Parts: sequence; C-alpha cells; structure tokens
Amino acid sequence: MHLSRRNLLATATVAAVPATASHHRETVRTGFERLVADDYRLLRGRRVGIVTNPTGITRSAEHVVDVMHASPLVELAAVFGPEHGFRGTAQAGGSEGRYDDPETGLPVYDTYLKSGRPLADVFTASGVDTIVFDIQDVGARFYTYIWTLYDCMEAAGLAGKRFVVLDRPNPATGREAQGPVLHEEFATFVGRRPIAQAHGMTVAELARLFNEEFLAAPVPLETVRMTGWRRTEFYDASNLPWVPPSPNMPTPDTALVYSGTCMFEGTNLSEGRGTTRPFELLGAEGIDGRWAAAANRLGLPGVRFREAYFAPTFSKFQGRTAGGVQIHVTDRAAYDPVRTGIALLVTARKVWDGFAWRPDDWIDKLTGSDRVRTMIDAGADTDEVVGAWQQELAAFRRIREEYLLYG
Repeated sequence: MHLSRRNLLATATVAAVPATASHHRETVRTGFERLVADDYRLLRGRRVGIVTNPTGITRSAEHVVDVMHASPLVELAAVFGPEHGFRGTAQAGGSEGRYDDPETGLPVYDTYLKSGRPLADVFTASGVDTIVFDIQDVGARFYTYIWTLYDCMEAAGLAGKRFVVLDRPNPATGREAQGPVLHEEFATFVGRRPIAQAHGMTVAELARLFNEEFLAAPVPLETVRMTGWRRTEFYDASNLPWVPPSPNMPTPDTALVYSGTCMFEGTNLSEGRGTTRPFELLGAEGIDGRWAAAANRLGLPGVRFREAYFAPTFSKFQGRTAGGVQIHVTDRAAYDPVRTGIALLVTARKVWDGFAWRPDDWIDKLTGSDRVRTMIDAGADTDEVVGAWQQELAAFRRIREEYLLYG
C-alpha cells in the first residue's frame, strides 16, 4: 500500500511573488528570479550555502552565485559543486574538489559521490544553516543531478539544515512519465529510488516527492516554483538561455532524446560522445544503412532515422569511423524517447552481429532492472519490452500526480 507522509511533515511550496492571472502568454520566471524579486525574503538572516553548477544563471546569463555574492540582502557563505564541478571544468565522472572560487573568494566544497553522514559533515563544516539548490535538470532518472539533490536533502536533514529548491523547467517537458521504474536492488548514483526513466517532473516537484516518499529523515523543505511554465512546453518556449548542464548535453535537443539513447552507454556501441551531436548519433564500426532502414520500418511516432557515419574525438571508437544512425525528431509532441531507445536497441541487435552489452551489465543500472537486457536477449520486440513495465509505470504516475506544481 502506498503511504504518504503528507500529514506527518509540512512541506512548503513558496510563491516568492504573487502570481497574477492572465489570458496572455506569461514570461517564464525561474525560482531564482522570483527569489530575487522578493528581495531574498526566504534567506534573510540565514547563513546560506548553494548547490549549483554553470546552469545556475539568470536571464542575462549572470551566475546566481555572483549575483547573490554581490547582494547585501543575503549572506552567501559557501558553494557546493556536483559532478563536473561548480564552474563546470570536469568531464563525466569527475569533479573539481575543494577550493576557493577565484571570482568570489567563496569556499567551494565537493559533493560528488558523497552522501549520508559524510556529506552531512561537509555541510556542518561549511558553517551554513540553509542549503539552496539551483541546477538545471534534463528529465532523465540516470542524470545524476537529481540524485545530488536527493543526497543533499538527506544530508541536510541529518545535519539539521534547512533546504530550499529553486525551480527550473524540465526541458523534455513535464507531460507524462515514461519508461521503466527502478527496482530498489539496482539502486546506484544513476538511480537511487523507484522513479520512471523519463520522470516528467521539475526538480522542485522531485524534491517534494523525495521528501515525503523516500527520505527516512525528512528535511525542512521549501520550494520556490516558477511562474509562466506549462507542462507541455519545450525549453525553447521559455526564452531562457541554455547552458549545457554537462559537457555532453550541448542543446535542449540532446535532452529530448537523452532519456532513451543514454541506454546505449550500456552497450558496445557509441552513444555519440566525442561528436557534435552526442546521444543523437549512435553507432559502431561495421554497422551500415541496414540499421536506419530497420528502425524506420517500425514507423515510430515523431522520429526518423538517417544512415550516418562519424569518428568520435574521444570515448568509444575514438579516431575511428563508426556507422550507425542519426535521430531526427520530426514531431516533438508525438516523440517517445524511451520507446525509441528500446526500438533502437532491438533493431541494432538484429542487424549487427557484433552487438553486445557492456560486461558489467551497466544497462541494468540505467534501466533499473535486468528486464530490458534479458527480454531483448530472448528476442522480444519493442512492444513486448515496453509493455512489460506498464503496470509499475502506472503506479508511479499515480504517486507522481500528488507532487506536481504546474498545469
């Protein structure tokens, strides 16, 4: 039975500026914009630390840390950097370590791969009493920033700190959750808790869900929601500047396909790292036009596949020519990234004799169970694989509905 802590913990959703009804298209204003417009009321009299990275910017492309540091209205005392670092100098699987930021002089602490009591000790050592989170997510369960959020919330609870989440759009929209739900025995840093592979939530909505459904020691949580954002809208409708959240997430188009094609990290095919279109270009040495032809015959909604050849500058097949496909999304509203990713796995295995899973079964960590791997190995088609997770997805959608903030 699903039990909620709704009556056990008051989780505040803060409207920093009163919303006004309008029949005209309202400008999307992020949580940080609304916090500033309210003269940092939520942070007055607090010693503040912020978890952020290069995506924590204003509409005029100033970093929120620089803006807060310059304001006499808020005492910003520390910065906490996730994977890739606060200023974004590290590649995948790396961070910047502990240093003093040369721009502001603020101490920067490393959160990457820290959780529980060790991370709580970092928060305690920093001397802050309020932790703020402001990072652009991309909408996929295996994108690690949402688990940085989870770990930081858990650690803040253990350390007795207050937690504030400043919301930003989900660039893949918040229309609906898609894909398999994580099985707890497969939990890692690319999936701590049972949510769908494409969760269709913003970070503030996820924070609310994490706090009431998953955290053993809930944190005093406040969220500053956006105004003007609609669940069906893609990132370009927001008119907000895009900063790559990680080195291989260059555009909102990448984010749109990522929740499906990142599964190719669990195979011996290139997922396009080291190219100008990561996660949109997929392939390997020895693959030819048969793969694109097989994928196109499926008639998947909102997408076409082009035979493509590329030579990655790093990662798999570095400096060698790989053949494969480029994904061309033709109708974003109809496109299902997870179904498309499964279809590409199924067809790649059928047309290329060299297809193999990564020896560490990383695909199981990405998809949240061994089901995708074992079903495809057994010859299941796309509909059979996708059909196998529908019951658990429906259950997650019901839980998810309780924590949504936007229409």
